[in-house]
Amino acid sequence: MDLSLTEEQMMIQDMARKFAETELAPVAAELDETQNQEIFLANLAQLTELGFMGLNVKAEYGGVEAGSVAFSVAITELAKACASTAVTTSVTNMVAEVIQAVGNEEQKQLYLPKLCSGEYKAGAFCLTENTAGSDPAGMKTTAVKDGDEYIINGSKLFITSGTFAGVFVVWAVTDPDAPKGKGISCFIVEAGTPGMTVGKTEDKMGQKASPTNEIHFENCRVPASAMMGQENKGFAVAVGELAGGRIGIGSLALGVGLAAMDYAKAYMVERKQFGQSIADFQGLQWKLAERYTDLEAARLLLMQAAYTKEQGLPFGKAASMAKLFATEKANIACYDALQLMGGAGYIKEYPLERMARDVRVTSIYEGTSEIQKVIIARDLLKDI
Repeated sequence: MDLSLTEEQMMIQDMARKFAETELAPVAAELDETQNQEIFLANLAQLTELGFMGLNVKAEYGGVEAGSVAFSVAITELAKACASTAVTTSVTNMVAEVIQAVGNEEQKQLYLPKLCSGEYKAGAFCLTENTAGSDPAGMKTTAVKDGDEYIINGSKLFITSGTFAGVFVVWAVTDPDAPKGKGISCFIVEAGTPGMTVGKTEDKMGQKASPTNEIHFENCRVPASAMMGQENKGFAVAVGELAGGRIGIGSLALGVGLAAMDYAKAYMVERKQFGQSIADFQGLQWKLAERYTDLEAARLLLMQAAYTKEQGLPFGKAASMAKLFATEKANIACYDALQLMGGAGYIKEYPLERMARDVRVTSIYEGTSEIQKVIIARDLLKDI
């Protein structure tokens, strides 16, 4: 089995690494502290120019057609420097893939070039609600047909890039009498549509530069042509696209975990205690060995999931396994890296405390670790 990257994948990985080192790493701490949107959006614009907002989008719509493996390695490299930038890039790619997968030709021609070119600064994925998080089929947002329009009412919660996204993919109940999860449809709603408002930016524990907002719909009218795919068949679309998003979040967690361990490893070599480098102590060496082994296993699971998706094969279980393992092990890696640095790891002068905060949510969003276990077990038992 050949697990090596292609020339194109290596080129994208190298491009992402260099951009992360030169543009993202120098401002990551400032963005965490100030949430300076001017700097953040300028970096997103540069990434757009490099093609990172349409990594798996066809060239005819402005994408680069690099595939899921390239997407995974790119997100990992960006996350090593700035998790906030990486998650915005991941979600925007996910929105583009939803439109490419289920949109009609007119919708693809209209929206994908704007995402890939940066005319839209980002895309937003509007699924979660206050009473519909791990159970999105329980959503309450409705879309009622009125002539050649739909009227959307409800609210979405924890929406990445809400403040500056140019387009929102929104799920709403179109048949309230249908069985749970069967009467949901998917809509494209442009920013600025009357009746849609963006709530305050949440004050989060980590990934602070990436805004997370509540989105409100109050008699928000959209044309019937805004619906993507078939009416009442939208929930299956959401489930399918979340699986792809899990590859992105797992890759992001891997990047943060690797960056934390790399920083701690370098610190260990320089730090002296009891007359020698603390890297000489076997107990600490074992921590390094265990965490790097975990992260390498996570990388292989992510590559398997991404490759399977790229081949057009069922990849939901593989994506959940990769997301579960990568995010949990990255959390352990960040906390162990902080421990290896002792008191210094707890001080904001060093990046470990930011990394520990940034990585924490990866085992929550795009489906909690507990939900990934449910998905994996359900797949394992479905044929019995």
